[in-house]
Amino acid sequence: QVQLVESGGGLVQAGGSLRLSCAASGRLFSNYVMGWFRQAPGKEREFVAAISWSIGHLYYGDSVKGRFTISRDDAKNTVYLQMNTLKPEDTAVYYCASDQGRVVASRNANEYDYWGQGTQVTVSS
Repeated sequence: QVQLVESGGGLVQAGGSLRLSCAASGRLFSNYVMGWFRQAPGKEREFVAAISWSIGHLYYGDSVKGRFTISRDDAKNTVYLQMNTLKPEDTAVYYCASDQGRVVASRNANEYDYWGQGTQVTVSS
């Protein structure tokens, strides 16, 4: 079992920044992917970013490329999502997810095994 605990959501004005954190604990494989997804009301869950823990490759969704940065702290088993130049359309519940046993990240939410509780990000115009 893997537990994921997110933090860092909130309300911010357009153009502002937020940083989300996701701490992982439990039985982590040597190869796994940590990802961020988001879901706005009435919309499907959308891939935001992911990092392959063993090879360090980074992946981004087209809508956030150049504005969001995913990073990690190995010692803390924590993944971060730095979100800059936020837009109202970034408003959503953001979820951290883990895909155990995978080296190359998938953008499909159904491939991920474990999920955090979600954290609300609201960007006002």
